[in-house]
Amino acid sequence: MAQHINKKARFHSVTANRLLDGEPVYLTAANAWSDVITDAAIADGKEEGAKLLEQAQAGVVDQIVVNPYLFDVDGEDGEAKPLSVREQIRAAGPTVRLDLGKQAS
Repeated sequence: MAQHINKKARFHSVTANRLLDGEPVYLTAANAWSDVITDAAIADGKEEGAKLLEQAQAGVVDQIVVNPYLFDVDGEDGEAKPLSVREQIRAAGPTVRLDLGKQAS
């Protein structure tokens, strides 16, 4: 399982790809999957992150998502904001045409 976290980072969220269409999705506090990053549950610390990742495995078993992993977020204000460029792009959509993807809406 790939994990995109920095050992010094405090807040983490879980992302995966939806099996139906390949879109990035985020595990919510209600243990559901959302395609909106601001809905993502935020884990404070390594132990909570491990628990979130364990919860995400139910989505794999139920064939809803594939390859869930932790990634670093800025969660100080209670809203997940990805820290890495990779996750910012996954959250927003393609970078070549701003009229496509999530940033178009």
